[in-house]
Amino acid sequence: MKVLLATLHSKFIHSSLALPCIAATCSGLKGVDISIKEFTTKEPLDRLIVDILDEGPDIIGFSCYIWNIEKTLLLASGIKRVRPGILVVLGGPEVSYDAGNILKTNNAVDCIVKGEGEGVFRDFLDSVNMAGVAGLSHPGLRKAPGISYRTGGGIFDNGTAPAMPDLDLIPSPFSLGLVETGKPLVYYESSRGCPFTCAFCLSALDGQVRSFSMERIREDLSTLINAGAKQVKFVDRTFNYHAGRANAIWAFILEQNIARRGRDSRFHFEIAADLLTDENIETLKKVQPGVFRFEIGVQSIAEETLASVSRKSDASRLFSNVKRLVEETFVHIHLDLVAGLPGEDFSGFLASLQRLFSANPHHIQVEPLKVLKGSPMMDIAKKEGYTFSGVPPYRIITTPWLSEEEVERIETIGRLLELVYNKGRFKNTLHIIRERTPLSEFFDGLSRYWRSAEIQTLSLDDLFETFWTFAKGVLSAESLPIFAGALSHDRCLADYPVAKGLPSYMARDLNDCRVTRSEIRKIRKKFDIAPHIQVKAFRYRFESCYGVDGGRDRLFIYLSGEGRKLEVIAMPVLAE
Repeated sequence: MKVLLATLHSKFIHSSLALPCIAATCSGLKGVDISIKEFTTKEPLDRLIVDILDEGPDIIGFSCYIWNIEKTLLLASGIKRVRPGILVVLGGPEVSYDAGNILKTNNAVDCIVKGEGEGVFRDFLDSVNMAGVAGLSHPGLRKAPGISYRTGGGIFDNGTAPAMPDLDLIPSPFSLGLVETGKPLVYYESSRGCPFTCAFCLSALDGQVRSFSMERIREDLSTLINAGAKQVKFVDRTFNYHAGRANAIWAFILEQNIARRGRDSRFHFEIAADLLTDENIETLKKVQPGVFRFEIGVQSIAEETLASVSRKSDASRLFSNVKRLVEETFVHIHLDLVAGLPGEDFSGFLASLQRLFSANPHHIQVEPLKVLKGSPMMDIAKKEGYTFSGVPPYRIITTPWLSEEEVERIETIGRLLELVYNKGRFKNTLHIIRERTPLSEFFDGLSRYWRSAEIQTLSLDDLFETFWTFAKGVLSAESLPIFAGALSHDRCLADYPVAKGLPSYMARDLNDCRVTRSEIRKIRKKFDIAPHIQVKAFRYRFESCYGVDGGRDRLFIYLSGEGRKLEVIAMPVLAE
């Protein structure tokens, strides 16, 4: 019996962890041949159907999430039209809590695996394999927990299966070579479940935290690091639920990276900052730049709002620890807000956003609430009178505290944060702004301007010009020269600025900014730049009101080449 496990990613760089874990668990079944195929949602449907059917599967198992469920159902329907005898099985969070309805409305789906899939799918395959031609009609299937399925006699639901008590029973997909470690992003889990019960998260349904053994975790991480995995993203819901355990894993990773002599793998963790201890932070002080990234869910600063969704957090300790991480370590800090939780209006959202700005994180993510299937938030939303989309990703449309226009403004603010704050292109400019007005108010104003001007996508130059046009309408005349200097500085640091002539906020003669070939040769000699590296340079004189290190006259040097990321060197103008 040939079994194909498949999924559709939103981006090529993504990879599946669920499918290799299932394949590893089922690897010992006699008479069962399992393979994995991973695609993206952007691939044409007819091409996907051909690629899957070329594998000749008897059973296809699809891993389903909010980003792929719609196309997965279309794919299942297309496969069934061509080969109706193939069994189509779905699993994953997007189908686990609505199995009966999905089976009723999608005739191409034969079975749904609910919840934790490894043991359930293994038992399902074992039962189907023994049933032979009887397939899903075999009465023995009625005893297999954790599945809902369709037969000629109707739709049957076998309830839920208990969680696997010992995660080490899942064979390591990494040691079995089932995970493509050469991808830009590799997912890893060291634990399942979450100690918290936040209503907007599906992890609220599994309050029991289970961990793989430290021996297993060390073996897996050694495999990944030695294989040269570029970035490892831990999918643990709250990685540091146990401070000592987290510290041991962080220390092990640092030790392994050091052993590889600078060929560092990078690691991403979701943590609760208020659970960090002094010992944790002392360990994190040893992290080199670019190696660790922490994603920290703040969600809201309003205590009543957090209490309404059963989220427990010590905000004072959280922000105190974030401050220490930013000031005392090289860990990249990513803070999250969820807009639209009960009781929080637009002014409350702006207050939460401003609190995040004051923490000076490297990255801020803002998203309107998603009302996920199966989450306790679904009942709250219905009770409170929320309106939200009935199709993925189930984003809110209105709440009793937010109008549709305010939700749209919040979504625009989120996009602007990504363009303006998170990419780090406007550091000097934002520093000037925050000295004069709260950044939350500035971004709200920018979002309203953005929407009124119906701006969609922008080039780098257009983005800077848009920023300048908006600032001229909201900043005082006294502030504009300083703002223009900061904006010019950021533009010079972003890329070579004169491809199409100087932008309007750079009030200089272009000829005064050009660097001669003779000067380029001096630059090459001074920095010993290899011949294959392309060198451009740009000279700019800043107004005295905007001070920069090294004086008013600055030289910006741009180094580029094939397969090389642009490098910008800023320095005082070279002496003659």
